[in-house]
Amino acid sequence: MPVRLDRLLTLWLFQPLRRSVWKTGGFRLPVLMYHSVSDESEAGVPPYYRTSTSPRAFAGHMALLRAHGFQTVSLKTGLRMLRGEDAAREKSVVLTFDDGFRDFRTAAFPVLRQYGFNATVFLTTAFVGQKPDRFKMRECLTWGDVRELQQAGMEFGSHTVNHSMLVDLAWKDVEKEVRVSKAEIEQHLGERVISFAYPYAFPSLRTDFVGRLGRLLRETGYECCVTTDIGSASAASDAFAIPRLPVNGDDDVNLLEAKLDGGYDWMAAPQRLFKTLKQWRRFRGGINPSGN
Repeated sequence: MPVRLDRLLTLWLFQPLRRSVWKTGGFRLPVLMYHSVSDESEAGVPPYYRTSTSPRAFAGHMALLRAHGFQTVSLKTGLRMLRGEDAAREKSVVLTFDDGFRDFRTAAFPVLRQYGFNATVFLTTAFVGQKPDRFKMRECLTWGDVRELQQAGMEFGSHTVNHSMLVDLAWKDVEKEVRVSKAEIEQHLGERVISFAYPYAFPSLRTDFVGRLGRLLRETGYECCVTTDIGSASAASDAFAIPRLPVNGDDDVNLLEAKLDGGYDWMAAPQRLFKTLKQWRRFRGGINPSGN
């Protein structure tokens, strides 16, 4: 089995350094990012990029949270903690699930209910219907599923209508993806949607686009946007560019514990470097990164 460099550096360098040297003050909130909870094979996909977590691994993750005294809070509650509107509670964690796959209901929810945990699920509304539709070869939740889960304490947010690469769309289409998805979820659930999850890699280097998107989300009535940028959330985090910690079935308990403890936050720097190099190559190749 090939060595997973991010795991090696986290467990043997950055986590020990964080505990002994880089002790940080202030409240930090880990926001975990899951996608599918299934046994679907991702052979050929490097471990870092995988988006499936087996039900067995997921149960192990939740058992770890309980054993270490963590309590889950909804993204809405976590946001109030970060703003200082609610008392910050140590050992708090937010569980988020992107894409709205039906295996959340069949595989993840029973485990969450066992531990009394809650989660925030982001729906791609074009694939949520009265009967199960498919997205990325996986079944998605129905509106009936969503209402049942809402009544059981799960929170729902928008993940756009079509899961489009927003930064590559005309602005009128960005507005449609943001506004229509929110309105549709609110219509079906009868409550205000306050959270948005950006699909694909968050274009953090495109400060013009990120600023414009944040203003659009705020004007539309959202209170926050979670991203694929790596890190723990803190009071200093931009509410419309909240970092998360990616989790999949290749995260053993040691790596997950390090992520919860802040030992994986160092990955934000190489992630940003990778984005910078990618943008530079696009520019060198004659593609204008300024976009819309």
